[in-house]
Amino acid sequence: MTEPKVIGILGAGRVGTAIARRALAAGYEVRVASSRPASEISLVLQFTAPGAIASDAADVIAESDIVVLALPLSKYRSLDAKALAGKIVIDTMNYWAPTDGTLPEFEGAPSSSEVVADHLEGARLVRSFNHMGYHQIDGEARPKGDPDRRAMALAGDDADARAAVARFIDRIGFDPVDVGGLAHARGFAIGTPVFGAGMRRDELQAALGARLAA
Repeated sequence: MTEPKVIGILGAGRVGTAIARRALAAGYEVRVASSRPASEISLVLQFTAPGAIASDAADVIAESDIVVLALPLSKYRSLDAKALAGKIVIDTMNYWAPTDGTLPEFEGAPSSSEVVADHLEGARLVRSFNHMGYHQIDGEARPKGDPDRRAMALAGDDADARAAVARFIDRIGFDPVDVGGLAHARGFAIGTPVFGAGMRRDELQAALGARLAA
């Protein structure tokens, strides 16, 4: 597999721009789109993610090796499933009814990513970044080998896509913890002990191992 060079981010909010900054610092080319025209977000990106290229969603998808979904979950049906087919896609989105409004398809669903994956049939979807806040993504990245380096969980049904995302996570400053298939993303969803905890690799592996066994 060719090593990813271009990271595309759909969503220019706090999570999207935090990931953009980390990716830029790691040497990736970064393209960002939001619901607003590229001309409107270009100036904002000069302050929130200097070096990122403002674009529209279609171009971000077409030109990126990895596409990060960092938009409000309520907008997931606006995603172009056909354009994302075959792409490595990282789903960072969480379902939170107080902000998203009540979305019936997510009420009682095993995990939000499994609902998103059904919509994006053909995409190589990997769940990650959802259990860490934007301030942690920004402030807790560490070089490889640092004893205080935090860990990031990932899950997905495509093993090669998981491996590519794991390398991306490692390069931007976190230890990847691959838990396997997308169904295992339930182990680091909102409401679990893992969510927001900021664990090291051994701590996260132990916590997720116990949850998956249960």
